[in-house]
Amino acid sequence: MESRSIDTDGHAADPEAASLSGKAAAAAAVAIDTQKLRDALGCFATGITIVTARAPDGQVAGVTANSFCSVSLEPPLVLWCLSKSAPSQSIFVKAGHFAIHVLAEDQAHLSARFCKPSKNKFAGLAMAEGLGRAPLLDGVVALFECRSEHRYEGGDHYIIVGRVERYHHADRPPLLFHTGGYRGLGRP
Repeated sequence: MESRSIDTDGHAADPEAASLSGKAAAAAAVAIDTQKLRDALGCFATGITIVTARAPDGQVAGVTANSFCSVSLEPPLVLWCLSKSAPSQSIFVKAGHFAIHVLAEDQAHLSARFCKPSKNKFAGLAMAEGLGRAPLLDGVVALFECRSEHRYEGGDHYIIVGRVERYHHADRPPLLFHTGGYRGLGRP
């Protein structure tokens, strides 16, 4: 059976031309300037979260992440991404639960605290203990306590999917990140 490609106009495409365009696209992908790509991605405004977890051996971890999104309402699934080179990645990989804290506009100091490697990011913070004994931070816009459901490899990151088992939210303005800096919603 012969295989034929169809172009966007519904006409049979030339397989050799399609192969060449695929090669050109691959070559262009290799030539991407990662700093310029980062700048372009920074045009997309995101919320800022801190993700926390406790491994079975009791070690705790917390990282700032803006790669958080809803996946599904039925079942309730969310995802976030973690750098494979993060010093705490082994804790998140072992943990059965994690908590995602959506930061409020006045919590940029927490984002800065959890975005850098540190021996004890939690020192001096008021915390509660959530599902799986994950540390819970106070005063956030929203909190999602999740059971680890899936972990996928995505380039230099892990894509971690969790099933939301408990959550709450407050009516507070969120902290945003845009073009390399913290922002607010600009409400009067």
